[in-house]
Amino acid sequence: MTIYDSFILGVIEGITEFLPISSTGHLIVASEFLGIDQTSVNKAYEVIIQFAAILAVVLNYPSKFTFSHINLWTKVFIAFLPIAIIGFIFSDQVKAMFSIEIVAWMFIIGGIVFLIVEKFYDESQHTTSDVEDISFKQSLYIGLAQIFALIPGTSRAGSSIIGAMLVGLNRKASAEFSFLLAFPVMCATTGYDVVKHHEELFMAGNLINLAIGFVVSFVIAFIAIKLFLKFLENFTFVAFGIYRIVFGILLLSFA
Repeated sequence: MTIYDSFILGVIEGITEFLPISSTGHLIVASEFLGIDQTSVNKAYEVIIQFAAILAVVLNYPSKFTFSHINLWTKVFIAFLPIAIIGFIFSDQVKAMFSIEIVAWMFIIGGIVFLIVEKFYDESQHTTSDVEDISFKQSLYIGLAQIFALIPGTSRAGSSIIGAMLVGLNRKASAEFSFLLAFPVMCATTGYDVVKHHEELFMAGNLINLAIGFVVSFVIAFIAIKLFLKFLENFTFVAFGIYRIVFGILLLSFA
């Protein structure tokens, strides 16, 4: 992996992490086109730059990361548990699914799901408009929906947002809860990969690439969060559903 590769992957990660279009899927596809082998070290690198994007949530929502919001974080933790348990048990099987074909099909399926949900979604009937008002039951259902994100190409943000919309959250609250839920998920995933591959990751050559990807991912993600919320003030998720289907079909044609 070159410095150029690190920069490109950092930009892609920063843009896609919080959008419902699968950052992991885009990173797999980008790595394929850049000729980067999907070794265990490179996969761990991708996870760590995802964590950099997650830190942008802290900068965007600093007031949420205080003890005064312990009730909210209890709900976030409840939503985190399903994917943590299933992901830990089936971690090897999940990593074995990292392929262009699987990513492509999950892009298409996820896009169709978004279009169906938006077809029947009436925001006036979804009264939970603040993440602080989410119930424990809602948080559990969102966490169960997020399990689907273990399949590459599904999108962690996409599955949690769909889950949130289906249990009564409006679009903005769905996106914001997804942002917060990303924090424990990526902390756990990053910690696991750092412990497992720390010797290779922190070699002199890899360290420069890691630093570049980390910083670029963080900066781009910070901007992307703000633009995404602005977008949701005037638009639905239909555009993302269409994008996923078109992108998935293109991937299948090149696979």
